[in-house]
Amino acid sequence: MKASNRKIGVVLPGRPGWTKIAGIVGILLLPFGLNRPRPSSDEPVTITFLDPEWSHDLTERNVLPDESLQEFTRQTGIRVKHLPAPESALDQLGLVRELLRKGASSPDVSGVDVIWPGTLSEDLIDLKPYFVKELSSVDPDVVASYTVKGKLVAVPYIADVGVLFYRKDLLREYGYGTPPRTWDQLEKMAARIQQGERAKGQKDFWGFVWPGADGENLTCNALEWQVSEGGGRIIEADDTISVNNPDAVRAWKRAAHWVGWISPPTVVSYQEWDAKNVLNSGRAAFWRGWASDYFLSDESSWLTIRDKIGITSVPGGRAVRAGSLGGFGLGVSRSSAHPAEAMELIRFLVRRETQLETVRSHAEPPKQLELYELPSILKAYSHFDVGQHQNGGGVVSRPSSVTGQKYEEVARLNRFASSAIDESKFRWRATHQARRHSENATQTISRVVGLAVCSRR
Repeated sequence: MKASNRKIGVVLPGRPGWTKIAGIVGILLLPFGLNRPRPSSDEPVTITFLDPEWSHDLTERNVLPDESLQEFTRQTGIRVKHLPAPESALDQLGLVRELLRKGASSPDVSGVDVIWPGTLSEDLIDLKPYFVKELSSVDPDVVASYTVKGKLVAVPYIADVGVLFYRKDLLREYGYGTPPRTWDQLEKMAARIQQGERAKGQKDFWGFVWPGADGENLTCNALEWQVSEGGGRIIEADDTISVNNPDAVRAWKRAAHWVGWISPPTVVSYQEWDAKNVLNSGRAAFWRGWASDYFLSDESSWLTIRDKIGITSVPGGRAVRAGSLGGFGLGVSRSSAHPAEAMELIRFLVRRETQLETVRSHAEPPKQLELYELPSILKAYSHFDVGQHQNGGGVVSRPSSVTGQKYEEVARLNRFASSAIDESKFRWRATHQARRHSENATQTISRVVGLAVCSRR
């Protein structure tokens, strides 16, 4: 699987942009109808594909199937109507839910973000019996992220993972032969490089930048900090909640200490592009991003200092080294008029990605880019690794499958818990629920999802 160039978030639709795109897609779906009849035996089947990576303004691009879908039609005779999606994952979820829950027979195939399965599980077909062969070669942690109570809601298709970008030129200049493997090492390197660069006159240089604004990127960051210190995954495999424990608190206190020290005070309002721009302008030594932000994406042209960059796994703590899992899978609507043909499209797309991954594994390494101990999920790039790929980090999944439609509330509560450690530095918004009930986030999450609180202290 290739890595996604999308960032992840979940809210209900509400912005004008969603209304505009929904109206456009509604028009596109009119020829198919909510309950379109099956074609006659001599009429070719046409299925619809709502592709989250094909988001754009229809006035700027023709609505035409891309090359891969044209090849699918040549091989199978099945036509595919390629539908646009809103640009943000937030609005995409709203659109998919709206269409599926109206019982519309379109879209037949939908992109399913890695944190949507719990929300959409009742509206999509269980694909596990139909993709046994394809799933056998997929990382079990990835498959688990698309599985809800034993039901495979979507077939994993595009995978992404959190990584650490670093300035390889500055590491060499300050005497470091390898990037940091632990948060302790990152702190020392970041502080030293920051001090040295400021002494040269670059007063706005920072050691480490990351997206700290309230949102899904912060959920991913906080989860990586928490799990690295052995503080749990918010909700564990046995359905207990593990938020309020000394290991998690220690991880969050560490992050709070970064603000104003090696990270700018404004990092708590940084969106993804804010942090990217600081790195790209030469004002940071380290940046927590996604694998898709550079060498796994066609959009890496945003980085103008690519000859100075390296990528490695997110640092670890006392327990493990793990990056948050991102990406999306492909699901089939329960009300699709052509489920067999829809599954055939998914099988074709997944097979094509497998073939592309084989090509990548034998390709020349990206020019000028240093790769060191990449996350284990990026197997296709292991031969580029100048370090030991087996020492790279693993992946950690957000608890979206178990929380279902309450995931956003749980994620927001966990962000509140992490930001409340040092209110003088972390001015992230507390949830009204936590204030109103005067409970810690663990107890509130327990009430929201109806699970027990882990007694570990």
